[in-house]
Amino acid sequence: MKPAVIISTYPDKKSVTRVANKMVKERIAACVNVTKISSIYSWQGKIENANEFLAIFKTSQKNKARLKKEIKNTHPYKVPEIAEINVIDINKPYLAWLGNSTL
Repeated sequence: MKPAVIISTYPDKKSVTRVANKMVKERIAACVNVTKISSIYSWQGKIENANEFLAIFKTSQKNKARLKKEIKNTHPYKVPEIAEINVIDINKPYLAWLGNSTL
């Protein structure tokens, strides 16, 4: 089993909590870390300064396509960030837990 980590940002705590709970409940993700962040970005010709929530979804390689699709389908943003982080190394007990916690 190989791990996958997918990140996305959300506009508010309610939307990220709803999606994170859905993914864990349906065993698409084993865990979702959520933290408040400040983002500075260009959008429609303006520089934006916004408070957002960063979600770090932990899943398996076999679930990552489904996870990305679910994030896209449930995301409140018109252009959501859905980025995969390449996991080079992970400790074996955590990997075993991740595998047992996902479909």
